[in-house]
Amino acid sequence: MLILAFDTSQDACSVAISRSGSLLAKDFKPMRRGHAENLIPMIENVRIKANISYDELDLVAVTTGPGTFTGVRVGLAAARALLLALDVSVLGVSTLEVLAQAAIFKIFDGYSEIIASIDARRGQIYMQTFDASGKPVTLPVVEAIGSHLAQNIAEGGLIVGSGAKILQSILPDWRIIEDIQQPDASFLAIAAEQWQDRVSCHPPSPIYLRAPDAKPSVGASFSSMTK
Repeated sequence: MLILAFDTSQDACSVAISRSGSLLAKDFKPMRRGHAENLIPMIENVRIKANISYDELDLVAVTTGPGTFTGVRVGLAAARALLLALDVSVLGVSTLEVLAQAAIFKIFDGYSEIIASIDARRGQIYMQTFDASGKPVTLPVVEAIGSHLAQNIAEGGLIVGSGAKILQSILPDWRIIEDIQQPDASFLAIAAEQWQDRVSCHPPSPIYLRAPDAKPSVGASFSSMTK
């Protein structure tokens, strides 16, 4: 199966192409803004590196959030466009699951659980716990940062993501994997086939967990709010 995967949900933009679990080409660029402008050129560059044509693709995989409201929308809009333009299926996977997969792929020895975390700013954190196989142990949540987060969490494990240092200050027995800060489409591309039960011919839905930071003005028209 030939898979194109991409992520624009946080402070990076990444694209990867895999075939049967083996990575053919990838690109990863840290960025706070500019995902919409960079994603399509990155997809094209990775396609050229992989030496494949678009009509060879079997699946498009995209992260669905949580993350920044604009970033999540950019990725999902691109997935929708490719779904309409190409005869492919689409797979949506949460950013927290992709972070957990990176931990499993890179280093997972003797730890029973992984907490994938994202600094949601405004004194909050997105987080979800997974077991050693990557199976969710809890639902994804957004929580206020505080000592209460240590309640009902086992002793010892791995923490990944941009919220890792925040959580480690509350969970000192947990180990941070420093180089897993942002979701990387490489791990989504490699692991995509294990989520075959989620593959669809319809665009995936976003996972926001909270309302967007930006609010429409009181005087905004309905038409402008729905564009």
